[in-house]
Amino acid sequence: MFAIADTRTLVADRVITGAQAAEIEARARSAMMTLAINTILCVGILAATSGLIFWLANAVAVAVFGALALAVGVWILSRGSDIYGMFGNAAAIIGAGMLIGGATIELLASYQDAAGQVLAIGGLVVMGVTGAVLWRGLRGALFVTGAIGLAGLSMHLGGLMLILEQAGTTGPGKSLFFFYAAGLIAVAGWAVDVRLVTALAIVPFAQMLDTGTGYFHAAYVFYSPESTLSILQMAALIALCLLVSRQVAERTGRHAGVLAVLAFVVANLCALVGSLWGDVVGATVWGPGSYSDSDFADYDSWIAASEAFEGAAPVIGEFVYSILWAAALVAVIFWAAHRHQRGLLNAGLTFGAIHAYTQFFESFADQPMAYAIGGLAAIPVAWGMWRLNRWMTEQEATGD
Repeated sequence: MFAIADTRTLVADRVITGAQAAEIEARARSAMMTLAINTILCVGILAATSGLIFWLANAVAVAVFGALALAVGVWILSRGSDIYGMFGNAAAIIGAGMLIGGATIELLASYQDAAGQVLAIGGLVVMGVTGAVLWRGLRGALFVTGAIGLAGLSMHLGGLMLILEQAGTTGPGKSLFFFYAAGLIAVAGWAVDVRLVTALAIVPFAQMLDTGTGYFHAAYVFYSPESTLSILQMAALIALCLLVSRQVAERTGRHAGVLAVLAFVVANLCALVGSLWGDVVGATVWGPGSYSDSDFADYDSWIAASEAFEGAAPVIGEFVYSILWAAALVAVIFWAAHRHQRGLLNAGLTFGAIHAYTQFFESFADQPMAYAIGGLAAIPVAWGMWRLNRWMTEQEATGD
């Protein structure tokens, strides 16, 4: 378990020795440097690969240059030199990226009708080959193999998405694809042991209910047409991840933990939408949906159908949403602090501040008594949390 500790205080309290403190600090510094170096390396590889593809702008030239770079990288790695291994990794990944990326662009540009099928099958083959290599634990090429496998994953999912778009697939079929994509990305992140990849699984998982983002001039927005159902969806994922993290090895637990934190973030963003607009549960799933995607003859017919559905469907008002969200945040903050779930604690505190900031301008800017009541209510809540934490700690100490 990763924990935050003040090594100077621990030494002063004679919990650990000075030598042990120095070792802890050295390992923490090494982990931070590794993260910084790998980040710069990956960004450089991505930039170089895409830049060379578009600069050469010729399928044959890209293929030849990519094959040469891949061969040079493999040759360097085969020499087994630790000093130049980073250059071998970079050359091999750039070469493989040019071959895969160049082939993808050529397919989309010249063979669009068959591109989806070729990309989906080709990406699956690349994933299978690299997966077999990772399973065998081939040393010296794990970084390259993982990167190529992720490129194959992108090809596979991109090809499937293109097939669905060409077929005009919507509704359950599209949601099933996003569920499949989320699972595949999560497995890939675990296979290459990169939590950033695992975290990306939350994007297609959220899109199962059309939760997503949009960009307009000088504005970047988050939208959730089914905030209540999305919150329940994310809550189920959080519960599953926390359950898994307790019963598996530390490596798998770390991946489950980061996915739980991202699910909590998305759930809070959905709650923010609900606290501002309320929610007519199921309006876009089994209701009339949006007018742009509907089959209604005119706008008035769609309005009539929407009003009829709202009259029979569960409706949660924005005020109720605000209260429930605040209560849920208090509960999560307490639980996360007690269980040492630092990611969930930080996210809970952050969204607590966002909730307070939003409600100040949206609902209570001109009602000072609301702040007085809320502030006074927070005092017994804090006292109750303190007493409950003390009782739970005593119960754990006695084994009850």
